[in-house]
Amino acid sequence: MSNSSSISHFLLLPLAHTRQLQLLHFCLFLAISLAALLANGLIISAVACGHLLHSPMFFFLLNLALSDLGSICTTVAKAMHNSLWDTRNISYSGCAAQVFLIFFFLGSEYFLLTIMCYDHYVSICKPLHYGTLLASRACAHMAAAAWASAFLYALLHTANTFSLPLCHGNALDQFFCEIPHILKLSCTKSYLRKLGFLVISACLSFVCFVFMVFSYVQIFRAVLRIPSEQGQHKAFSTCLPHLAVVSLFLSTAAFAYLKPPSISSPSLDLAVSVFYSVVPPALNPLIYSLRNQELKAVVWTLINGRFQKH
Repeated sequence: MSNSSSISHFLLLPLAHTRQLQLLHFCLFLAISLAALLANGLIISAVACGHLLHSPMFFFLLNLALSDLGSICTTVAKAMHNSLWDTRNISYSGCAAQVFLIFFFLGSEYFLLTIMCYDHYVSICKPLHYGTLLASRACAHMAAAAWASAFLYALLHTANTFSLPLCHGNALDQFFCEIPHILKLSCTKSYLRKLGFLVISACLSFVCFVFMVFSYVQIFRAVLRIPSEQGQHKAFSTCLPHLAVVSLFLSTAAFAYLKPPSISSPSLDLAVSVFYSVVPPALNPLIYSLRNQELKAVVWTLINGRFQKH
C-alpha cells in the first residue's frame, strides 16, 4: 500500500493510443489554443488601446479574456506536451498546481460573468446611477473581489483534495488533473470530501445563478418597455452574448460534475471535459465580438494599423 507521500507523479489519460492520432490531437489542440490566444489577445489589446472601450463593460471583458487565456493554457499545454512526446506523466506538484490553476481561472470566469450581469442590469435598469454604481474604483474593487474569491476557492479545493492519502495507484482517467478522478485514488472513503466539494461548488454556483436570473428578468422587463425598436436591439445585442457565454459555461460544467455514474465512461468524460475547459475560452471572444460593433471596429482598426506598418 502506498500513500500520497510516496507518489511522485500521476499518469494522465492518453488522448490516443497510436502515434498518428496523438499527433493529430496535438495539432487540433494547438490550433484551438492558438485561436484562443489570438482572439483573447486581440480583445485585451483592443480594450487596452482603444479609448472608446474604456468603460466598465469592456474592463470586465478584458478580465474575462485574461481568465480564458489562463484557463486554456492550464489544461491544453500539458496535454499537448504529452501527445507530442508520447508520455502520460505529470508530477505530483504539477498536478496540484494544475488543479489549483484550473479552479482559479474557471472560478474567476464565473464570478466575472456574474459581475458582468450586474453591469448589464445597472446600465439598462438604472442608467442614471450607472456612473455612481460602476465608477472606476468600484469596478476595480469588484474585479479584485472576483480574482480573490477564485483564489480562495481554488486553494480550498486543492488543499482538501491533496491532503487525502492516495493508495489506489496513480492513473487518472482524464487528460488533465481533475478532482473527482483524484478522489477515486483515495485510501479512505472520500464520500464526505466529494459531497463537500459538490456542496460548496453548487452553493456558489446557485447563488450566482439566482442573481443572474433575477437580473435578467428585470433586464428583459425593462427592455420590453423601451419604445424604440433600435433601443431594444441595442439592449439585446449587449445581453445576448453574455447569456450565450453563461449558458455554454454552466451547462457543460454542470454536466461534467453532476452526470450520473451509470453513464460515465472515459471517452464521455474526455469529451465533456473538453467542452467545459477548452471550448468556452476559445468561443467566448467570438461570441462577444460577433454582436458588439464597437469592439469589432477597434479590433479591425488595430489589425489594419498593424498591416499598414508592415
